[in-house]
Amino acid sequence: MTDQTPIQPRAEVLGGLTPYLQVDGAFKAADFYKKAFGAKQVFAYPADEQGRTMHIHLHVNGSTLMLCDAYPEHGHPHKAAQGYTLQLHLDDGDIETWWQRAVDAGCAVVTPLQVMFWGDRWGQLNDPFGVAWAMNAPVK
Repeated sequence: MTDQTPIQPRAEVLGGLTPYLQVDGAFKAADFYKKAFGAKQVFAYPADEQGRTMHIHLHVNGSTLMLCDAYPEHGHPHKAAQGYTLQLHLDDGDIETWWQRAVDAGCAVVTPLQVMFWGDRWGQLNDPFGVAWAMNAPVK
């Protein structure tokens, strides 16, 4: 192998399904998710000469979230997020803290936290990268 890039140890993948988001500015998104959702970065491939990365691995609320930048020159242009929501399942006593931290970090409220027809507290936010996030907690 001629590549001298240091290899980081493999990070543990948490949960059974891993969302992998392509965003415009993966390092900025990872930093934002640390502030907004308490994410912990467990792996990141170094930035290229344009500041992009092909892979960042985060742990959020006991689950894995992976991010990358777009690489249009390799057939992967950036497309705006649409048609999905990342949902955080929380305890009733934690949802207010998680919600406020996300709002304070810069998420826009789409649907305020409220008790929904299924009996849980639920609300939806959009982050500055165009990703929809929801929070759900059972009412005790």
